[in-house]
Amino acid sequence: MKIIKALSTSFKNAWQGLLLAFKQEMSFRVQLFAALVILILLLLLPLERWERSMLILASGAVLVLELINSVVERFVDMVKPRIHEYARDIKDLTAAAVFIMACTAVLIALIIFWPYLPLLARV
Repeated sequence: MKIIKALSTSFKNAWQGLLLAFKQEMSFRVQLFAALVILILLLLLPLERWERSMLILASGAVLVLELINSVVERFVDMVKPRIHEYARDIKDLTAAAVFIMACTAVLIALIIFWPYLPLLARV
C-alpha cells in the first residue's frame, strides 16, 4: 500500500510541475501548442509507425528541455550575481539547447509531413 501512495504522490507532484510550467512559462505553452498540433496531424494522416514515433520523440524532447531550461533559469535567478558572473551564460546556454532541439523537431516534422501535404490540403 505504501508503494501505491508513494506512486500517487509522485504523479501528483509531476502534475503540479506541469501546471506550474503551463501557468508561468509562455515558451512551454507555445511548445505544448505545437506538440498538440503534431498530435492532431498524427491522428489525421496515415503515417508509418516510425514516423509517428519520431514526431512524438522530438515533441517530447522539446517539452522536456524546456522544463529543464525553466528549472535552470529559476535556480540561476536564485543565486546569480552572488555566485558567479557566468549566471547569464548558463541561462543562455540552456535556452540554446531548447532552441536547437526545437529547430531539429521542426526539421523532422517537415521531412515527415512533406509527402503528406496533398492530403493535408484535403483535410
